[in-house]
Order: sequence, then structure tokens, then C-alpha cells
Amino acid sequence: MQEFTAYHVVTDRPMELGQHIIFDDDHHSGVYQRVMMKAGLVGQIYAHPDKYPADSLDYPTMVALRELALEQVRSEKFPHYPSRMACLYVSKTEEEARRWGEYFISLGRPTYALVKVHVRGTVFQGDACNCFDGGPDHAANLRQAEHYWLNLPNMDNEPPILEMLVGGDIEIVEILEEYNANLPE
Repeated sequence: MQEFTAYHVVTDRPMELGQHIIFDDDHHSGVYQRVMMKAGLVGQIYAHPDKYPADSLDYPTMVALRELALEQVRSEKFPHYPSRMACLYVSKTEEEARRWGEYFISLGRPTYALVKVHVRGTVFQGDACNCFDGGPDHAANLRQAEHYWLNLPNMDNEPPILEMLVGGDIEIVEILEEYNANLPE
């Protein structure tokens, strides 16, 4: 268990000063719900990969294939890291978090604020370039998932894009800037 301060760009729904967010085996993120909605389809794809060519899969299904492979490898080989389906994505520095905020706003994603958080829990720092689009080949997904968790150089030889996942007890200790961009009406 580690304890440190980090920065987070609040998207999807607002957060409040003093709010505690818990991520553990019993408390999952929105990613978990979206992936679990596709879990039955993922089972069908793995049972009959010839019926599901990679180019026929929609993006939410590819994400579910990836995230379930990542979770399988994490739980079997790297259980000391937080689950991607039960974590908050944070940045080490305020400057880095501001760049993420600008990026999310440019994508049209609802972006509420930049906050400082106090983390008591687990952490994984990896290269977002090692994320992949899941496909019908379970073994290939597992190989790519292990590559991600081992934090090996990305296959495109691109400069790494740092992503920091934290689990445990996360407290909002300061609201640094309110963006309130692209909010639903």
C-alpha cells in the first residue's frame, strides 16, 4: 500500500471536495459495468472465433475483449496492481493532468474539473500506447495484456504516454480548476 498525492481530470460526473472514492474488489468503475455488459458476447467470440472476424467487431466489444484479457493477466500474474476496472486514472503532476484535461475537452468529452487527490492504495504506471484493440484470438489478447502489465516498450516505438492507475481510498483534497466543458444538458 502506498500513500501519495496526484492529480485527476474529472470526467463523466462531478466530484466534490472531501469526497472519498473507493476502488477495490467490491467497488468498480464505470468501465466494469460497460465491460460486463459484453462478457457473454466475449465468451461466444472465444468459443467460436471463426464466426467473429476482427474487422466485424464494434469498438465496445473490442474494449471488452481487451479489458477482460488485461484483468485475467493482472489477477493471475500481477495481483498487486490495481484493476483497470476498479481504479482512477491520475497524473503525477498538475501540468500533465492539465494536458489530459485539454485533450478530453478537445474530444468533446464531458470534463468537469481538475482536482488534487490523496491516494492510499495501489498504483500502476504504464504506457497507454500498450493498450490494444481486443480481437477474437484469446491467446493473442493475453500476450498483449502481459506486455501491457510488464510495461515493455510499445510496439510502435512511440514515446510512451504515461497512464497511472490507482486503487484503494482516494480523497479529493483540492479543486484546482473547474472546466465545466461539454457537459450534458
